[in-house]
Amino acid sequence: MAKERAEDLWTESDLVFTTRYGTPVEPRNFTREFDRRCERADVRRIRVHDTRHTCASLLAALDVHPRIAMQILRHSEIAVTMEVYMHVPSAETRRALRKLGKALGGGSKQKKEKKGKRKQQQGAEEPSAEDGRQEA
Repeated sequence: MAKERAEDLWTESDLVFTTRYGTPVEPRNFTREFDRRCERADVRRIRVHDTRHTCASLLAALDVHPRIAMQILRHSEIAVTMEVYMHVPSAETRRALRKLGKALGGGSKQKKEKKGKRKQQQGAEEPSAEDGRQEA
């Protein structure tokens, strides 16, 4: 669609992400947009490169054949896909890490901040004596 809109201004490339004219996106601009989208989606922000590890691990968890994952990630060697990118913890590992997280102080800073924001919003929604309403 961007190609049609750009018409003669389009630059053909094999890039996945481009500007509206098909040219490479400046890395800093890509990172800023990635950060904005993480915020908008209300997901924990990770480094852009870490999305490759996440993708590989999700593909493994979905039982996608390693060769297919290798093609998706555009690796030239299966060893890179299997040994560097795919991280599939067992159920026992996940349980142990949750226990460790709780023992070290519970949830993440982001979760605590969200709880604080929710409490502030709830407090703002409650009627006050100044509104002329009585609290029960």
